[in-house]
Amino acid sequence: MSDFVFAVWCDDPAAVLDPALHARTGARTVQTNVAGDPRFADALALQAMPEPIDAVVTVEADDPAPVEAALRDVARRVVGWEVQRRTPIRPPDTADGEPADAMANVAFLRRPTDLTHEEWLARWIGSHTPVAIATQGTFGYVQNIVVRPVTTDVERVDGIVEELFPVAAARDAHAFYGSDGDDDELSRRMGAMLDSVVSIGAHRDIDVVPTVRRVHTVRTATTG
Repeated sequence: MSDFVFAVWCDDPAAVLDPALHARTGARTVQTNVAGDPRFADALALQAMPEPIDAVVTVEADDPAPVEAALRDVARRVVGWEVQRRTPIRPPDTADGEPADAMANVAFLRRPTDLTHEEWLARWIGSHTPVAIATQGTFGYVQNIVVRPVTTDVERVDGIVEELFPVAAARDAHAFYGSDGDDDELSRRMGAMLDSVVSIGAHRDIDVVPTVRRVHTVRTATTG
């Protein structure tokens, strides 16, 4: 089994929540991150791809092809990657198919051309990750190192990060940075985070998508 992440563009992002679609993926569980929640209308969203991403679907599966085929039934575009998954902060468990009480930001990162893959990974995993955890109000942090594209329609992406913030972080910088209302601490955290972001090239050529996160158990004829 391998981990796969798919970016999805569709007219109705809620279509990726359909249990019948999940059953066709061949996966045991399907994680959906759906954009467009009105609570996050004021949250930071960045775009490098030609269109804003409508949903992100993450699975552990033997074969990405059935996942892509199922998603293409509801989407006008699907782009996917095999990833190596790391979980510096495990997101809280939620009931099957229920939304997490969080703003889940999904970021698509690209390595600067002046860094080798090894140098970039060392900065991202070894240096940036501790800074991001120490300077933000995150309570879930998942990293996906891209191994290879698995669709013929591709976008250049080197890493995919999911960070869970309090819902209030969409409108409140103190909630986003975990600075507890202290303006001096907020300024310090913002500066440290910006310096670290620049060190991995994530101040440009990045997509950031505020989403609602759900984890679905796949129901099949044998599981009921």
